[in-house]
Amino acid sequence: MDKKEIAKYWIKSSDNDFATMNYLYEGKNYPWALFIGHIVIEKLLKAYYTRNIDTNTPYLHDLLRIADKAKLSLSEEQKNFLDTLTSFNIKARYDDYKLKFYTLCTKKFASEHVAKIKEFRLWIKEML
Repeated sequence: MDKKEIAKYWIKSSDNDFATMNYLYEGKNYPWALFIGHIVIEKLLKAYYTRNIDTNTPYLHDLLRIADKAKLSLSEEQKNFLDTLTSFNIKARYDDYKLKFYTLCTKKFASEHVAKIKEFRLWIKEML
């Protein structure tokens, strides 16, 4: 596959995960909706990396590091958002963080972050 095909793969996979995130959110499974939201953005960052740097994407889940390696220009607000979103990957995955994360993931908390995921998703997709 060439760069364009690989980037399309990442975008399509992200779109599928986006539907899953929305399904989980609508089902009030907020922690897992945010976990999948992290994956949605990770895959779009990897699509951007593929298009602009190399087809061999970094084996990372830290969104800010992926964006940095992709040479993606971000505002401080976007950097903070990616750091926060990366923490959802860890907090939803590991048992010692899960209980605290589940308590944190109220409807209000999830709504705010899902809205930011949707906003960032549209922003980066414009560049793909």
